[in-house]
Amino acid sequence: MLSVATTNVSQGNSMESVMATMERQTARRTQTNVTQMIDSLFASVNLAKDLSARCKGRTYTADEIQSIAQDLENVLQNIYDDLCRIPASAFGSNAYMDVLIKSQSMMDYCEADIPINVTGNRPRRRSLRDNGTPRLVDFLQGMYHESHEFGGQMFNTLPEVAEYIEPLYDAFICPLTNEIMTDPVTIDSGVTCDRRAIEEYIERFADSSEPVYCPVRKMTMQSKTMVSNASLKSVIEEWTTRNEAMRVRIARTALSLSTADTMVLEAIHELKLLAKLRVKNRELMHKIGVTKFLARLLDNHNGQIQFDALKLLCLLAEDEEGKDIIGKTKAIARTIKLLSSNSTDERHAAISFLLELSKSQLLLENIGSTPGSILILTTMKINSSDDPISAEKAGAVLKNLEKCPKNIKYMAESGYLEPLQSHLVEGSEEMQMEMVGYLCELVQEQELTIDINRSTSEILIKMAHGCNPMVRKAAFNVLAQLSLHLPNSKMLVDAGAVPVMIEELFIRKMDDEPVNSMATAATVLANIVESGIDPETTVVNKEGHVLTSKYSIYNFVHMLKCFMPDDLNLSIIRILLALTVLTKPLATVVSVIRENHRGHSIIELMSSPTEVLSLAATRLLITLSPHIGHTIVERLCKTQGQPRKVVKTISHAGRITERQAALATLLAKLPYRNTSLNIALVQDGAVPAILTAIKEVQNGTARSSRHAVPYMEGLVGTLVRLTATLYSPEVLKAAMDHNLASVLTDLLDGAAGSDEVQRLAAVGLENLSYLSIKLSQPPPDELQSKKNTILKLLKDSKAHNNNKKSSHHQVNVCPVHRGMCSPATTFCLLEAGAVEGLLGCLENDNIRVVEAALGALSTLLDERVDVVKSVVALAELDAARCVLAALRQHRQNLLWQKCFCVVEKLLEHGDDRCVREVTGDRMLPTALVSAFHRGDESTKQAAESILRRLHRMPDYSATYVSMEF
Repeated sequence: MLSVATTNVSQGNSMESVMATMERQTARRTQTNVTQMIDSLFASVNLAKDLSARCKGRTYTADEIQSIAQDLENVLQNIYDDLCRIPASAFGSNAYMDVLIKSQSMMDYCEADIPINVTGNRPRRRSLRDNGTPRLVDFLQGMYHESHEFGGQMFNTLPEVAEYIEPLYDAFICPLTNEIMTDPVTIDSGVTCDRRAIEEYIERFADSSEPVYCPVRKMTMQSKTMVSNASLKSVIEEWTTRNEAMRVRIARTALSLSTADTMVLEAIHELKLLAKLRVKNRELMHKIGVTKFLARLLDNHNGQIQFDALKLLCLLAEDEEGKDIIGKTKAIARTIKLLSSNSTDERHAAISFLLELSKSQLLLENIGSTPGSILILTTMKINSSDDPISAEKAGAVLKNLEKCPKNIKYMAESGYLEPLQSHLVEGSEEMQMEMVGYLCELVQEQELTIDINRSTSEILIKMAHGCNPMVRKAAFNVLAQLSLHLPNSKMLVDAGAVPVMIEELFIRKMDDEPVNSMATAATVLANIVESGIDPETTVVNKEGHVLTSKYSIYNFVHMLKCFMPDDLNLSIIRILLALTVLTKPLATVVSVIRENHRGHSIIELMSSPTEVLSLAATRLLITLSPHIGHTIVERLCKTQGQPRKVVKTISHAGRITERQAALATLLAKLPYRNTSLNIALVQDGAVPAILTAIKEVQNGTARSSRHAVPYMEGLVGTLVRLTATLYSPEVLKAAMDHNLASVLTDLLDGAAGSDEVQRLAAVGLENLSYLSIKLSQPPPDELQSKKNTILKLLKDSKAHNNNKKSSHHQVNVCPVHRGMCSPATTFCLLEAGAVEGLLGCLENDNIRVVEAALGALSTLLDERVDVVKSVVALAELDAARCVLAALRQHRQNLLWQKCFCVVEKLLEHGDDRCVREVTGDRMLPTALVSAFHRGDESTKQAAESILRRLHRMPDYSATYVSMEF
């Protein structure tokens, strides 16, 4: 067996055979190669001229000017490289001098397209259009349309052009593989082969007894020893580097100048292969502008070009220099656009390229700030079922982008909150501060609705409970905004926010910290209480007190002070309002306010210039008015000028505000029979102001508002409250002066307002009608005595005539009230025409309106009036039909009582027609029996009385005489 050994020989000895071969080939090509270099120089010069011509004749954008400048820079670099490749020996050659002289002629006649002949041992390539042969640039532009002759050679691919410019020596070729050797070794026969090829060749003889023959010379090899040819290897490496560099430059030129998509694709493919071979090729591509030019191809109309450009850019972005260059172009924005491509391959290529770019710390902010980038990436990640590969890589890109804090904010804006919350929980103190700042900006300035998790809630509460004023302020501001969202409020309760907020309000006092944290804590607590949690089970401290306990409510009420900040007072009132929805907390609030005389603070806050605070205080007073109404009225009247301010605010012209509606509602809800308040309202001019406001609403003068209905109801309710204290001379005079009976009669019309307005108007008319019998005066008796007659006869003719006229004056006497009546002075319903309106209200579906109308009509059937005349008047207006219809429609006890009262009067005092109409109703007996069975005691008595009149029940009051048989 022959031993196989590898030996390195000195560079001087090994180069002898190599250089001998190369010299033979070089001798044949020296003149031609020099000519080729000159041709390349001329091509570069002409390219420079073309670039110069492109700059004339029109205006270019900044990108186009930058592109032309880059191309010109590349041309100058090519010229420099060509000059560097001219061997020193050529400067002494006559052929070179001849070419140089001829080249000058070329420069002189290049524009005239004059054919030029160049002498030499071998025909050289022509750089200008000589006999139809294109120069290098034209060749590259048209190469894929047809084959071209270039210097006597035919080429179809870009590598062939590069190999022609940078010739391949025969000594580089392995005789076994016919490929360029990477590790040349010399065997004992003197033949040089590639190491891997000769080792594989020898390995075939390992199991054979046959001798190993030289694969080239076919002679027996005495030894398997292989000697490394380091010199040849070095030369091959140098040639390979030059060849690849030339291929890069040729491909770059093809990209710049070609208009054919096929050539552009071939150039990209060539560059892709070269980029994979070695780092130096990628560095050269960065240097000569390939990387920058590829970014422009991302806007190409050809999808395949876009795809291949992305693939090549992904290779070029593997080093930091490439990422830096790409970051200065528009490649990122164009790649983001391609993420939405309909082509799956393009999307995958784009996301892969973006993933490579996101590995650079310098590009993170650039990627994140590109419009739409984060939104598209988060969408891809969320919709993983549509494209799992893109979703996985999009998640990786987002993970890299998290290294830039600003990107975390962009992600949160796009609805991807996990990075922000994870950095808030797990990050350093500085990172937590930054994340809290982002959260605050998102929820305050951009008003985003953000759902937080348990960990985020706990860390925010912990920061709010800390001692760092800046951290506390930021945390409180975020909690105040986040707690507005219902799910967040419940999450904060579970995380223990309520005890911390209570401690901040009731216990914790920091001298060096402003009260803002207390106000913000109150805001958080108000948001939580309003979110619908159960306050009766929400513990506020270690002692076990809950939100509804007297401990909590007492402290809340005592915090209401006029000198405290408005936002603090507002939040406390919001808490109390939310608690008073429940019966037990309402009773506690009423008790605390009554025992500690805290109502005055709420009334003072009602006059606050801050509208939202004034509105909240007014709402709280409305809620408390049924329970401590007289206390509120007392405080209201004792506060100097308060009623006048309320009236002025209510009657303010313009668009109806919520505050005006609330104040009007408050006046309507306070106890009606409080004389002090009613007199104060009259004295402060409330009646004319309210009447003017009502007229404006009815006429549409007041601008429309969603608060118009409660505003109108409040105004009418305030008028009606005055009718409850007509025993006051001042109130009575105001009612007469402003003819309240006619005003309320007009409000009975359904078009005038809501059902509540009709109900209130009916209630007011009932109050006024009760006073009619007292205010109605009997007519003056006619004097029939002789004394009066004689005196009249003795008067002068003028006086006689006057008395004659006065004797013909007819005095209107109300048949019901048996005296002189008018709407203004006696509030007579008949004179005011209110009966028709009240009967119309009986058809209303709202039972409260029907009950109020029946109450007003019942005043005309009172024992103090002439019931017979009243029944006649009601019968003429078809009252029986209206009352019976209401009785059929409704089944409530109070309404039954009032209907039965009217029906009984109609049966008792009505004429035959009226009685027939009542008794002829088929539903009346059924209603009476139903009321007798199911009604309360008063209803049963009323039903029983009518049933007796109808002879449906025995009359036990009758007297019977017993007879004995």
